Amino acid sequence: MKKYVLVGTGGRAEFFYGAIVRDFNETCNLVAFCDLNQTRMDYANRLLEEKYNHPKINTYIHTDFEKMITEEKPDTVVVTSVDRTHHTYIIKALELGCDVVTEKPMTVDAEKCQAIIDAINRTGKEVRVAFNYRYAPHNTKIRELIMNDVIGQVNSVHFEWALDTQHGADYFRRWHRDKRNSGGLLVHKSTHHFDLVNFWLDTKPETVYASGGLRFYGRENAESRGVTQFYQRAYGSEYAKDDPFAIDLESNEHLTAMYLDAEKEDGYQRDQSVFGDGINIEDTLGVMVTYKNKAILNYSLNAYLPWEGYIVSINGTKGRIEVRIREQSYINSGGSKDDEGKVKEKSIMVMPMFGQPYEVDVVEGKGGHGGGDPILLQDIFGSPVEDEFKRAASHVDGAMSILTGIAGNISLNTGHAVKVDELIKF
Repeated sequence: MKKYVLVGTGGRAEFFYGAIVRDFNETCNLVAFCDLNQTRMDYANRLLEEKYNHPKINTYIHTDFEKMITEEKPDTVVVTSVDRTHHTYIIKALELGCDVVTEKPMTVDAEKCQAIIDAINRTGKEVRVAFNYRYAPHNTKIRELIMNDVIGQVNSVHFEWALDTQHGADYFRRWHRDKRNSGGLLVHKSTHHFDLVNFWLDTKPETVYASGGLRFYGRENAESRGVTQFYQRAYGSEYAKDDPFAIDLESNEHLTAMYLDAEKEDGYQRDQSVFGDGINIEDTLGVMVTYKNKAILNYSLNAYLPWEGYIVSINGTKGRIEVRIREQSYINSGGSKDDEGKVKEKSIMVMPMFGQPYEVDVVEGKGGHGGGDPILLQDIFGSPVEDEFKRAASHVDGAMSILTGIAGNISLNTGHAVKVDELIKF
C-alpha cells in the first residue's frame, strides 16, 4: 500500500485527499497533512472524520516538512499549496526520495521550473501534474479527432476562454491577485489551456508573444467608471453588501471554517475586494504562439464576462473543428467538487473541406470537468491502464504548459516575442 502526505490544505486539497480516503483506500494510505495554518489542518481532519469516516491523521506545520517526510516515510507527496511554493516542496520531496503529484501550475517562473527539472534529473524520481482538463471526455474527443486525421494537418487554432463575474472575479479576491504568488492568469489559469493545445496537437511551443493588462478589476479601473465607494474586504463591510462582486464567507460554513476561522494564524483574507488596491495580475489577455510543428495559436482570456466556458476553432488541411463548451460557474471551495468545470452545454462540430458538417456526440461522465476528474484520480491513485491518448502529464508536460505563460509574462514586460527553448534546459 502506497503512503501519501499532502502539503497545502486550502481549497484544492480536498479534491485529492477526499479521493484517497474514499475511493482508493485499499491501495493508498493518507498519513499526514502539512500547512502553515494549524486551524486549516484541523478542519481538514474534521472533514476526514465527519465526511469521510476516516480517522484523523498527523499534522505538521510547514517548517517541519522535512521532519514529516522523515517520520512518515511517504512514497508520494501531493502538493496543493500556494503556487509560488510548489517548487520548494517538490524539490525537497524529490531529494528525500519521494515521488510527487502536484496541482497545476507546476511552478510560476523559469528559474523555479529549471530547479525542478534539475532535481528530477538529479534524483530520478517522478513528478506528475494534475491536468484534469485532458481527461474531460469532450477534450479527449478533440484529441482523438486530430489523431485520426479527421481534419488533416492542423495549421492554426483560435482559442477563446471566458471567465465570468463569479469564477473569474474570484482570482482577484485571493492570493492569486499578486503575481508573485500565482504567475498571473497566464500561468495559473491558462496553463490548462496551453496544455490542451500541446495535448491536442502533440507538439510544443516555440515562440510566444503576448499583450494585455488589468482593464476591469482594480481600484483605478473602478474609479474611471465612476465608482466612489470602496472597501478593503467584504467581511464587516456595509458597502460589500450591495456589491455583486463580493463574497460572503459567513454564509458558507465551509468557507468560514477554512478561511475566516483560520485568519487569526496567518492573516490571509479570502474575501478581498476585486476593486481594491494591490492587484498586479492581468484580467484581459491575448497571446500568439508558434509551435514546433509550425501550427499557430491565437488565444484570449477575459476574466469578467457574462458566461463561463470556451470557444475553440481548429483549422486543418482537410477541414475545421468548431468547439463551444459552456461550464457551470463556481467559486473555489464554495460548493460541491462535482460542480467545478461542470458542463452545461457542449458542441463539437466537424466541417470537412468537401462534405457536410456534422456534430460529434460525446458522452459526459459523472464528476467535475465533464467526468474528467474521476478519470484523472483513477490514473493517479488507481491501477495504471493503457491509454492511447497519453493523458497522464509528466513534468515535461507541466513545464511546456507553464512555459507558454511564463514566456507570455516576459513578452508583456518587454513587448517582444520570446523563444521558449531559451528559458530552460531539460
